[in-house]
Amino acid sequence: MTAEKHAPFAGTRPPGARDEREAAARVQEMFSRIAPRYDLLNHFLSFSLDRIWRRRTACRFLPILRRPDARVLDLCCGTGDLAFALDRAREKALGDRSRGSFPLFGSDFAQPMLDRAREKARSNSHTAVFVAADALRLPFADAIFDLVTTAFGFRNLANYEDGLREIARILKPGGEAGILEFSEPSRGPMAGVFRFYFRHILPRLGGAISGNDDAYAYLPNSVAKFPQPEELSEFMERAGFRDIRFSSWNFGSVVLHSAKRP
Repeated sequence: MTAEKHAPFAGTRPPGARDEREAAARVQEMFSRIAPRYDLLNHFLSFSLDRIWRRRTACRFLPILRRPDARVLDLCCGTGDLAFALDRAREKALGDRSRGSFPLFGSDFAQPMLDRAREKARSNSHTAVFVAADALRLPFADAIFDLVTTAFGFRNLANYEDGLREIARILKPGGEAGILEFSEPSRGPMAGVFRFYFRHILPRLGGAISGNDDAYAYLPNSVAKFPQPEELSEFMERAGFRDIRFSSWNFGSVVLHSAKRP
């Protein structure tokens, strides 16, 4: 293979960030500021399709969730919506929430997001436990989880290679990873419509409702720069994952990657 093929795959770079440390700090600050209206905007700007995407992701991993002893982590969990979807799917699969041996964990490094997730967990009687953690330096032992997921958060990591290797590190052999992310469709009749909405309409609506223009200008830019599904699959293989698959939804604008640790 060529040297170019083995070049490190960098992460997000918000405007003005000179290195990984500054990129992470800017993302943390950005998501901390928009936390109060994050849920409202997620549902409004996606026409509530984000709920369906999370349910589909939970269904994809039902073989793991129906195991009472399964240990599950939702990484970059934000306000907890994927963690709750996984928790509901597990409760339904097991028939009784109390039958699970371990609570489902969610982690994020934006404290206001975690505060909102914990508030939602209390209000809706969820058993998920939320902890503060940097996805590039997770405070978990090696080979401890059966499933690690993330929804619309992996794209915001300052280093994708380190993020994938951390996920692989904390997964048990045979454990699975699920990465749900936006992707910019490159072809098809809806590709142009999506790009127009994502680049011109969504930033204006999101900025007006949240009061944070920068965060919703960052969103389409980060999606445009994020690896295409085939490229991310290659990155996952280089990080040591196997049985890598991806499913595209919503005209290719949302992609679920799944993979196993050997």
